[in-house]
Amino acid sequence: MVMASTIFLASSDSMAKYLSRGLPAVEIAWLRFAFFVLIMLPVVLATPGAMRSTRPGVQVLRGVAMLASSILFIYGLRFLPIAEATATAFVAPIFVTGLSIVFLGEKVGLRRWAATIVGLIGVLVIVRPGSAAFDPAAILPILSALGWAGALVLTRRIAGHDSAVTTMAFAALVGFLILSVFVPFVWVTPSWPEIGIGCAIGVSSTIGHWIVVRAFRYADASVLAPFSYSQLLWVTILGYLIFGELPDLWTLGGAAIIISSGVYTAHRERVRRAAIAMPAEPYPGA
Repeated sequence: MVMASTIFLASSDSMAKYLSRGLPAVEIAWLRFAFFVLIMLPVVLATPGAMRSTRPGVQVLRGVAMLASSILFIYGLRFLPIAEATATAFVAPIFVTGLSIVFLGEKVGLRRWAATIVGLIGVLVIVRPGSAAFDPAAILPILSALGWAGALVLTRRIAGHDSAVTTMAFAALVGFLILSVFVPFVWVTPSWPEIGIGCAIGVSSTIGHWIVVRAFRYADASVLAPFSYSQLLWVTILGYLIFGELPDLWTLGGAAIIISSGVYTAHRERVRRAAIAMPAEPYPGA
């Protein structure tokens, strides 16, 4: 399910980058969330109690985190190749490790912290601060990843408490209401083709996030995280076909380091959970 979601999310990001050449990031995000609301409206109306959450505060906070992640990433796409932005944003699972301590009360061992540091080194390889190749816009996908990591951790907190419809409806409504306050200040009247692409962005991102929410109801983040890296393949293909972009060796090398770190972190999480679930060994001779 997560691998399928990356196809839709990669398509949404590619279309957002295309629109960013003529529309502000806030307006693109507003179009995305407007169609998100339109898609969710009939689902909410057909689902009794869809807007009744057992943890409304967590749902609102998750919606804000998703909104921040979306705006920061779209704004970064205006200046960065899509493969580079996506590879940098792969640092999200690493942020999940730190946020899990704060929001989930998890204990993180030395090996997972070491993997986290290695992942951050991968980000530095891509961004290359202090070199002539450094682009300050590269910070935006990192901040976007922090927002997305927060949304993932909060998704884990509400999994099993609220339905997927409730989670999606809150995300759509929170993002749309906040953006509706700010979009008049940056509004650029879009053409009909741009409106059509905005609609496609809303549909693709909604389907992608719906699948992610459903997937988190069936498996832990540690199990799902490695499969999310397949998104780099799709954005590389779309980046080349649409924008003529190909990731350089620095981006590929840094992405490989980040992905290796994320996969190892997921492995250690599975080992930890297996150890917790395993019954204690009886004393010899018991």
